Amino acid sequence: MVTAIRDAEDPGDGENTPGCTESAPSPRVASVRRLGLASQQIFNGRKTDKCGVILFGSEETNNIVHDENGGYEHVSEYIPIAQPNATTLAKLQALEPSTVVGDPLDALIVAIETQDQFLGNKKTWTRNVCILTDGENPIEVEDWEATVKRMNDLNVHLTIVGVDFDDDEFEQEEKSNIKRENESFFHKFIAKMDNGLVGNCDYVLQEVSRPDIREVRSTMTGTVLRIGDTEVRPDQAVEIIIKTSKCTALARPKSFKKFARRKAGPEEGDASKDDMEVDEDELVFAQLQLRSALYIEQEKAGAAESAGHAAASDDGGAAEDGAPPKRKKEKELVNIAKEDLVKGFKYGASFVPAPEDGFPKLPTHKGFEICGFFPRKNFRRELAMGEVYYVWADPASPMQQVALSSIVQAMDAERVVAIARWVKQENGDPSMGVLWPSVFEEIDCFLWVQMPFADDVRNFPFASLENLVNKKGEALKEHPYIPTNEQMDAMTEFVDAMDLMEAGEKDEEGIRQPWFDTRLSYNPAIHRTKQAQFHAAIVQDLNTHPLPPPHEELTKYFEPPRRVLKRARGAIEECKRVFNVREVPKKVARMRKDEHVKADDDDDDEMLLLDRAGPSQTQTQRPSQMQSRGVTQQRTSPSQTQKKVAGNDSDNSATEPEDEEEEELLLDSVSTRKPEPRPAPLPTPARSLSPDARVDRNRPPGRIVGFTYPLDDFKKNIARGDVVTKAVEDLAFVVTEVVVRPFATRRFDEMLECMHELRKVSLEEDEIDAWNTFIQELKDTCLESKPGNKAFWEKVRGVGRPLSLISQPEASKAGGKSPITESEAQQFIQD
Repeated sequence: MVTAIRDAEDPGDGENTPGCTESAPSPRVASVRRLGLASQQIFNGRKTDKCGVILFGSEETNNIVHDENGGYEHVSEYIPIAQPNATTLAKLQALEPSTVVGDPLDALIVAIETQDQFLGNKKTWTRNVCILTDGENPIEVEDWEATVKRMNDLNVHLTIVGVDFDDDEFEQEEKSNIKRENESFFHKFIAKMDNGLVGNCDYVLQEVSRPDIREVRSTMTGTVLRIGDTEVRPDQAVEIIIKTSKCTALARPKSFKKFARRKAGPEEGDASKDDMEVDEDELVFAQLQLRSALYIEQEKAGAAESAGHAAASDDGGAAEDGAPPKRKKEKELVNIAKEDLVKGFKYGASFVPAPEDGFPKLPTHKGFEICGFFPRKNFRRELAMGEVYYVWADPASPMQQVALSSIVQAMDAERVVAIARWVKQENGDPSMGVLWPSVFEEIDCFLWVQMPFADDVRNFPFASLENLVNKKGEALKEHPYIPTNEQMDAMTEFVDAMDLMEAGEKDEEGIRQPWFDTRLSYNPAIHRTKQAQFHAAIVQDLNTHPLPPPHEELTKYFEPPRRVLKRARGAIEECKRVFNVREVPKKVARMRKDEHVKADDDDDDEMLLLDRAGPSQTQTQRPSQMQSRGVTQQRTSPSQTQKKVAGNDSDNSATEPEDEEEEELLLDSVSTRKPEPRPAPLPTPARSLSPDARVDRNRPPGRIVGFTYPLDDFKKNIARGDVVTKAVEDLAFVVTEVVVRPFATRRFDEMLECMHELRKVSLEEDEIDAWNTFIQELKDTCLESKPGNKAFWEKVRGVGRPLSLISQPEASKAGGKSPITESEAQQFIQD
């Protein structure tokens, strides 16, 4: 783009705003306007985005048309055509007004010829010319039609930006005759152009701050689409030459650079004193460049010997007393060269060095390979990841276009999508994705999006939010956590009242449109950062001219529409009443006189969000024994207990737990009775049904499941979610070890319960092979090894199919795979 700028002196000093016609813009405002027009190209940073600046009304004359043919006075090429940068802004900032008159048409002709000479035969480039003027200069209008014809032949886009030009929202009343005539001529000139417009300068600057979507032209890359095995069965395979290009591109805010105060060296400082006087108050900053260096800490060579000699020569030191001299270990940092490093991978807590050439890569071939098809309705959109790509047929080959179009239309008619494997370069890493058929008006193509591998997707199940049980294993129907029908109806009404599909403006037919449009919802981080960079680049002092507020298009979706809030007011009040919503007072920390907190009262049933039955008899047998021991110990010293109770009666209010009070405020508990005062303030861990943390859980080294409470240990590790494989392996080990130990009959029921839980988790977490291996080894251990345990295997056989091998039908329902058929699983448990 070439910009022609009017370099004239402003007759006034006031700042001109829309609607104010007392004076023309000040030099500072004009400078800001010039910089604002050039900032957009600098922000984009495209190498193919070139910009030049030509001044008309300058005191000197410097342009290629004048050098060849003469004339075109007071037109100067101020900035040659190049990629704009910070220097461009500095030069525009340094412009000073002049009193010389210049013709904008002369500057326009010079800009056209300069641009044409720079581009030459590059027909694909877009040619833009922008004229920034106040319209106060006389214009020579002879043969202006020839100029229009020349610009139309070159397909030049012309934009005329006028200071205080009239538009739909602003009209200057006190306007000079020459400016009025020039503005009329500019509109007449643009009317003859194929591509051109006239705009107000203030409106243009406002549009520069408007958020917009940056469209990126992606370069098409050639590759191959394969269906079938082209190496083994080439007669049954198909290869299509295709091109890929980006459909979407991730946008990020511009990165910030770090700068620091620059320190001048001695030579640089002496040279500067000879040339000129340096202002000490002026700060010079330089950009910081990232540099990395590797060091290793080592003990200094000879440090120990020197320390020993110093101790021996010291009179009255420790050496005379017979004690060994103390040696000071001095360490130093040794720089390690990059060539001495070995690349490695972290494996657990250790590092595995890699070969010099790296590990052998998977042999792959460049291109797409279609692996299969599945119905479009089964596509899980939440699993799509990364950017979307177009897959086109080769534009230069009609046969390839027909072949790809037939596949696209066939898939669209059958409503299926393809699973494809894409390798971007030879022997590169493959990525799995989906090819979605897209039929447009004039072309057929695929849309490709990457999907995760099976290893990247993990399921994290959680307990039911509707089915609640207490400690006794009884299902609850009424509880503050379970909503009532009245609460469900109130929430349904509230959600319907907040519907945004009919909350927008009305169309021509009087029908309200949706309020939210994703195409007009912009990222505030990107566009606010862009606005801040623009403002800081064109303003000298941010203290006197702070950053203006964001554009209204950027903030229009920050708050819900008032129409919807007014409509939902009644539903909100109903929800407050039904759910008994109250403001929770701020919790004030209180000092406790005791060093411990009371234990929970066991008389109140603790409601658990667990959709499972209570603990088995074998699991609760040991805690109950511990309870009896704890009660016996408490009864042996009644006098001490009575003394402690008497001494803490006055502190009950301070030590009372606040959980019940918060539950009353938040959940509107049905029961409003107050808890009875507790006779003993000391904690009573013996009452808890959970295993005591101080009890030895008897975990073998390297195992996370112990022999004491294997089922509890297993469930806790499964709840973590990141040690599923290890937990399955360790529970299988514990079960196998327990059943062959002496007195194993006492724990038969417990081990069967562990096996039920282990099989369920193995099926849900895709540990099917681990379960099948375990159950086969358990059968061999019980029946064939010594001492074995045939009685326990008879118990397992009595349970039947629920503890047998996991077959393929069961695995497929859970999304896994198994090599075991249903008949094999039945036969295994019956033998």
